[in-house]
Formats: sequence, structure tokens, C-alpha cells
Amino acid sequence: MVNVITDQKVKEYLVSEKRKITKVIPENGYILRLEFDNGEIKTYDMTDKLFGVFEVLKAVEKFKEAFIDEHGNIAWDKDKAVDSRAVWNNRIDICKDSLYLASTPVVRVTGA
Repeated sequence: MVNVITDQKVKEYLVSEKRKITKVIPENGYILRLEFDNGEIKTYDMTDKLFGVFEVLKAVEKFKEAFIDEHGNIAWDKDKAVDSRAVWNNRIDICKDSLYLASTPVVRVTGA
């Protein structure tokens, strides 16, 4: 399922309270499972984004190292031995707002 970001959707998000990611779980198939501060759970499929700066994430072990950085974005350090505060191009990230808008809500199944 593709989540289309429209101008209206962006406007509505920007005037509302912006969401914060509280948890990220890298799942099989290059999926990020994201939990937000309002209780929403969404998934973000990175399968078609693993090129350019994100190409390093094709290595599943590296993809699984996703974390929430000091700005609340989802990030990866290319080399964990390098301080990304000193070497800015060691870190790649995805903006939390973009993730919220482009991710797909998880449908929760409740018992009958």
C-alpha cells in the first residue's frame, strides 16, 4: 500500500502538533516499524530507497542499527567507531516529519 503525501496532508500536519518517534524497530524486508508519541504505530518501507546515501543500508546488519538521534529523526552511523558529531557525513538520517507523513498505519486486529 502506497501512502501518498498531498499538499493538504502536509498543511494539516504542519498546523497540528508534530509527532515524535518514541521507538523504531527495523524489521525484515527493509521495513521500519515506528511508534509515535500519540500511540500510532506505522511502517515505512525502505526497499525502493536503498540507493545513493542509503545504499549502505542494503547490508541487513547495518539496516538493523537504526536508532532515534538527538533530533528525533531515524538515523544510522555508517561507521560506529566514528563520532558523528565530529564527522558530520558519517551519519545518514530520515526526518521524523517525513516518516510520519509517508509511513503506513498499522491496522490493529482486536479479538472478537
